[in-house]
Amino acid sequence: MPETPPVLMVFTGGTISMKVVPGRGAVPAQSGREILDQVPQLASLARITCEDFDRLPGPHWTPERMLALAHDLDRSLKNGPFVGAVVTHGTDTLEETAYLLELVLETDKPVVITGAMRTADDPEWDGPGNLLAAVRAVLAPHDPPGGVRVVIGGAEHEAGAVVKSHTSALNAFTSTRDTRRRRERIQTARIEPRVDLVTATVGGDARFLEHAVATGARGIVVAAFGAGNVPPAMLPGVRAAAAAGIPVVVSSRCGRGPTEARYGYDGGGMSLRASGAIFAGELPAHKARIKLMVLLGSGATAATIRDSFERPGP
Repeated sequence: MPETPPVLMVFTGGTISMKVVPGRGAVPAQSGREILDQVPQLASLARITCEDFDRLPGPHWTPERMLALAHDLDRSLKNGPFVGAVVTHGTDTLEETAYLLELVLETDKPVVITGAMRTADDPEWDGPGNLLAAVRAVLAPHDPPGGVRVVIGGAEHEAGAVVKSHTSALNAFTSTRDTRRRRERIQTARIEPRVDLVTATVGGDARFLEHAVATGARGIVVAAFGAGNVPPAMLPGVRAAAAAGIPVVVSSRCGRGPTEARYGYDGGGMSLRASGAIFAGELPAHKARIKLMVLLGSGATAATIRDSFERPGP
């Protein structure tokens, strides 16, 4: 009988590790080994090596910790016999970690992120099924090979396209696009966390943009209306930030579709472009923020940052 392939499984916390404590609610409670002991079927698929990287709820993650996870995965996958890795993660920020890993990981081995929407003491705990599906995804052939994918709730998603679109459904994750994209890699040993996100709202003005500049932001992402438009009173804030050398990236509040310089009125995309703004394409604002953090951390020039966001996809 052929030997099962070796797979690294990195546990970082999240709902998949949680139990409900009376009076406190759901909190991380289980180690990776304790979780694995409840999924004996994994042994028929792969030889699992368990690593406890952390025991964090999703909202406790930081960009710096995400980058540390990427470096840990690269070391383990380079030095170990593994064919790939599964990473468990809290679902609230899973999509951001998945995208950061997609950008910065050096390995060509597949990495699959998963988690759970129900705690381990819930009769509907979805952790075991998601772990089994994630290991199968690591072992399945993909063209191109490698890359980062999210497998949860019976579906597989690209790291750049996946979003959590429901607060509590077992199939809470969806994709913002239907077509695959070529993986983009950005080499960096650090990340720039001082990137702020400002959301356009009806009647909004430049106050939050001005505050971001005044408090040391190194980059700003604007979650704009529609295809990339803001109230006219926000435009001076975009113009001032760009003039100060702070990259301003325009994403959309909409769930699908690209941003572009289409409208010519005050605050429309053409006036944002003339003010020096960069358009994020199909990236939602929270992922555009992750990408800008990575690019700034890598020391990318203004031209490189613009090209990275705006060059046409394959």
